[in-house]
Amino acid sequence: MVALPLLAVQSGHSGIVHPRTGPELSDIALFVVAAVGVWLVRRALRTRFAKTRPPEKD
Repeated sequence: MVALPLLAVQSGHSGIVHPRTGPELSDIALFVVAAVGVWLVRRALRTRFAKTRPPEKD
């Protein structure tokens, strides 16, 4: 029982609940990083498969 308050202090939570009013900055940053990652992968795949397309016959 003595260690329980020490664990609460180490967890970094103050015990006060704040209502969420909107997205946090970390949420926005995560979305931007994910969107850039998807864009980079799609661009890389487009260039990769554009090079491996067989030549057209006339």
